[in-house]
Amino acid sequence: MDLNARIPSGPISEKWDKHRFDLKLVNPANKRKFKVIVVGSGLAGASAAATLAELGYHVDCFCFQDSPRRAHSIAAQGGINAAKNYPNDGDSVYRLFYDTVKGGDYRAREANVYRLAQISNQIIDQCASQGVPFAREYGGQLANRSFGGAQVSRTFYARGQTGQQLLLGAYSALERMIGAKKVKMHPRTEMLDLVLVNGHARGIVTRNLITGTIESHSADAVVLATGGYGNVFYLSTNAMASNVTAAYRCYKRGAGFANPCFTQIHPTCIPVSGDYQSKLTLMSESLRNDGRVWVPKDKADCRKAPKDIPPSARDYYLERKYPAFGNLVPRDVASRAAKEAVDSGRSVLDQGRSAVYLDFETAIARDGKDAIADRYGNLFDMYERISGENPYTTPMRIYPAVHYTMGGLWVDYNLMSTIPGLHVLGEANFSDHGANRLGASALMQGLADGYFVIPYTIGNYLATAKQGDVNTDHPAFKDAEKAAQDKLKRLLNVGGDKSVDYFHRKLGVDIMWEHCGMARDKQGLEKALQMIPELRERFWREIRVPGSSSEVNLWLEKANRVADFLEFGEIMCLDALNREESAGGHFRLEHQTADGEAKRDDENYAYGAVWEYKGDGVAPALNKEPYTFEYVKLATRNYA
Repeated sequence: MDLNARIPSGPISEKWDKHRFDLKLVNPANKRKFKVIVVGSGLAGASAAATLAELGYHVDCFCFQDSPRRAHSIAAQGGINAAKNYPNDGDSVYRLFYDTVKGGDYRAREANVYRLAQISNQIIDQCASQGVPFAREYGGQLANRSFGGAQVSRTFYARGQTGQQLLLGAYSALERMIGAKKVKMHPRTEMLDLVLVNGHARGIVTRNLITGTIESHSADAVVLATGGYGNVFYLSTNAMASNVTAAYRCYKRGAGFANPCFTQIHPTCIPVSGDYQSKLTLMSESLRNDGRVWVPKDKADCRKAPKDIPPSARDYYLERKYPAFGNLVPRDVASRAAKEAVDSGRSVLDQGRSAVYLDFETAIARDGKDAIADRYGNLFDMYERISGENPYTTPMRIYPAVHYTMGGLWVDYNLMSTIPGLHVLGEANFSDHGANRLGASALMQGLADGYFVIPYTIGNYLATAKQGDVNTDHPAFKDAEKAAQDKLKRLLNVGGDKSVDYFHRKLGVDIMWEHCGMARDKQGLEKALQMIPELRERFWREIRVPGSSSEVNLWLEKANRVADFLEFGEIMCLDALNREESAGGHFRLEHQTADGEAKRDDENYAYGAVWEYKGDGVAPALNKEPYTFEYVKLATRNYA
């Protein structure tokens, strides 16, 4: 497998500018001759589709929602990072780069991370020009707040609705191109396969989720922006329809899948409330700016009302363990600390449920209720509607939950996968966050990839690939259509007695969360690797999918996605078992320091693990992209 990252030469601060000049261009008249497929319409997909169309390319954009506005990017709350240094508190492009590499526990490619930090400032200008209503200071300047993993304020925000407002900006740009007939939008359409001709990505096979029709679409290049795979755990903060299918089908066509075990557990979520809950709710990390995390020092106090526990009897454990960063340590560190507190018997929920307090008493006394409501009012309202408790007077109860996936399809500096012509953006690729993503960086990466990277790099591919015209009459499309149709028929014909959710819950809760979740060990991962094939065999023998494939059939959609999770989960566990170290969100119990922190093995594991499909029933091959650290020297992460 070719893992040439195509990183430009020269100083890191000059690589992107040099690379843009060296890239081959497509002149404006010739751009009209090329067609690009964009799969996904979240921040990465919508911004890419709009920008490519603006440049002159013909674009087909696909999403399985009824509108691009319903992409999961809309659920992001807290903010988007940029190195503007408006507060004049010491920020810079280099510091954002440094914080991101360190926050990812030194498991990311330096060149990609530096480019992301460079582009961050352009993103804010772009979005402000679109009318995104960022919060502003009294004098009119855009406001900033702090986020985990940084000691400066660099996060731009729109109360707790930042993702929604940014997506509306990208959506407006996309809709303008749809209105100009430069983008053809395909809503309620799901990608089922990638089509290769002469080894290059030349199109996709889709299913119309209303009519059930299987269709093919050809193009000169394919851009995948389909998000992450956190729903392999069943319970996560992701939209319930989020899945791995598009990326996994590309993997089975030859795209390397990198670092699948790097999954992020978000420390600030509403706790699980019951066995048959189907989704978890995120409470923005921005709340840790003013909220203080604590549990009682004494187990006996855990059943008391929080107002009856005096401050002297509270363990503000993040402030105690990490005085330099306090409540704003990175997400993986905060999540493990919450688990440690609960495992010590100090959960603030009963009946075996896990939670810690997030308390705003100090902030309200300092700044007043109105100021806190101005910053977080919609988040407080959401919490009260879900929990029935008023967070202005009673501390929130929170606990970590699966949120983001740092792993994804491997891409080079041009965001192209190991399949020529297949470019991968945003959370669907592995490129920028390492083993842990800093808060407020997901929106940054999605928009950087879509607005500012892919418009340059895809032109280089189109100018040099010279693959000729291909249409959907090509046998490769017909073969892919038949394979997709056969799989759907197989699902419908099993005729068992178990629901899709039964198997999804068994995989996600009983196997993945239990053995490959917030903490992993060799024994548990080996057990999971025995359990997953057994569950997969049961799935294909006992699943019951009602209805037909020629109509709206949510159970068929779910079953098709869960079938992929049942294969992909095995790769995640293989990756976690192979990586005999702890790094960021990958925490192996055997590899921790005396005080319970992640213990890396830089000598043996400073690489991207890229898994290569070798056939059904055959173990995937492990390829390695070594990481070099020239500008941020390898060091033990220290937030104390």
